[in-house]
Formats: sequence, structure tokens, C-alpha cells
Amino acid sequence: MSPSADLTVDPSNEDARHGWDGDDGAYWAEHEDYFDRSLARYRDAYFAAAAISSNDRVLDVGCGTGSTTREAARRAVGGTALGVDLSSRMLERARDRARVEELTNVGFVQADAQIHPFDPASFDLVISRTGTMFFGDPVAAFSNLHTALRPGGRMTLLTWQPMAENEWFVAFRTALADGRELPSPPADAPGPFSLSDPARVRRILDASGFVDVALDAVAHPMEHGRTVDEALANVRGMGYAQGLLQSLDAAGRARALDALRASHEAHDTGAGVCYGSATWIISASRP
Repeated sequence: MSPSADLTVDPSNEDARHGWDGDDGAYWAEHEDYFDRSLARYRDAYFAAAAISSNDRVLDVGCGTGSTTREAARRAVGGTALGVDLSSRMLERARDRARVEELTNVGFVQADAQIHPFDPASFDLVISRTGTMFFGDPVAAFSNLHTALRPGGRMTLLTWQPMAENEWFVAFRTALADGRELPSPPADAPGPFSLSDPARVRRILDASGFVDVALDAVAHPMEHGRTVDEALANVRGMGYAQGLLQSLDAAGRARALDALRASHEAHDTGAGVCYGSATWIISASRP
């Protein structure tokens, strides 16, 4: 799938555009139930921290297929919820779901939140569930979100703790490495763990104008499939898994997939294939 030609992004987010508005975004749209279910155990703690009021104007960054945006709209019954994402396919799903649910106070825009010209002070709350770790220039991105918030507005994010604390990622990576020594992802590069270091998070948000920055640790098991076969299909189709598999020869791919299946079998609880995961709930505000 090719990215939308009319989507403008900051040059530092060009790779993200090709992925999220390309094959990665199409895969996430097709498997929206899996991705939403994998994070379901974080829902209550996350929305408790967001504390959405009935009249809030909420901006959901990296909203994907829009489950968090729609939940925000249901809570902000007298306000609004706007979801922003790079993926045209995921936003298409989000709009379809909102129509089915007959939500009239929700909208979705395909845009790069790092540079999108939001009206200044037009939101009471910015939220993002694992959607803010991929900015090419995080200070520029969070500065833009700071401008979009009204004075006194708040921001609540869900991000991953360091890779070593996330069993799911380590286990999948180890299985798919097929014995290779893989380099650790750079801590300051866009990726799932770019906001995992509390000191770095504070530096970025301080430089972006936010105050009252707090990080609360929350850990839950993550379900990656209801059965071993479903988990194997879900995980092997993700972009990073495909990248690791494609760099192996046929024999190596077979070994890696056998190792991944064995890992899933070891984590099959009988009520889903579950791995340990750990997140930060990050809170901050605009003075």
C-alpha cells in the first residue's frame, strides 16, 4: 500500500509516514481487534488518569482506529474529541466505527501532529495511548501540542517502559533473531521505547513548555492471541517481525517461526497467549 500523496509531514517523520500510511497502518487496521485487546488491561488506569470531564475538548494523538477517541467522546458528552493519525486506513476504520456508534461529537484528521496547525488553545486535554513515541523531533511535536492546549490544559500519555521490562518485545525479538546478536534500538530514535527513560521524558516535556510532569508505572499482562495459532499469525505479520524474518534465509525463517511458536506455547494461559508488559502513564500540563 502506498502512502497518501496529499499528506504533508515534517521531513523527520517521512519514514513514519511510509510505514503508518503504508503497509504497517494497513495491517493495524485489519487487526484492530487484536491491538485493542492487547492493551485492554490498561484502559481503566489510563482513563482514570486522563480524568475526562463532560465538556472537555479532547485531542487524541496517534489515535489509530479510534477506540480511545470514541471513548473520550463518550466521556466528554458535552464536548468534543478529535483523533489525529498518519494512517488513512486506520482513520477509515475509526470513522466507520464512530458512525456505527452514532457519535456526533467526534472527528478524525489525517495529519502529522508534529507540524499540524491546530488552533491555539483549542483543546482542554491531549491524550495518546502508545502514539507519541515515533516523532522525528519530539521537542517540536510536544511544543506544537503545548500550543494546541489552553492555559491550564492537561496531557496524559501511555508509553512503554524500557525494553527489558517488556517481556513480550524481548521474547518476540529473541525468537525472530534466530541466534543473531541484534543491536539495541537507539534510546533517542523514534520507536516504541523512545519515551521509556523518565529523565529523557522530563527533558523533552520541560523543553516543550510543560510543567507538573509525572510518570506512574503500570504493568499488566498483554494478550497477543486467544490461541497459539492466532498469536503466531498476529505477531508474525507486524512490521518489525516481517523485517527480522525477511533478513533470514528460508531455513532461518522456519527456525525463527518455530521458536516464536514455542514461546507462544509457553505463554498460553488457556485464556489467551499472554506476556508481561510495563508502561508509564505520563501526566503534564500547560501553565
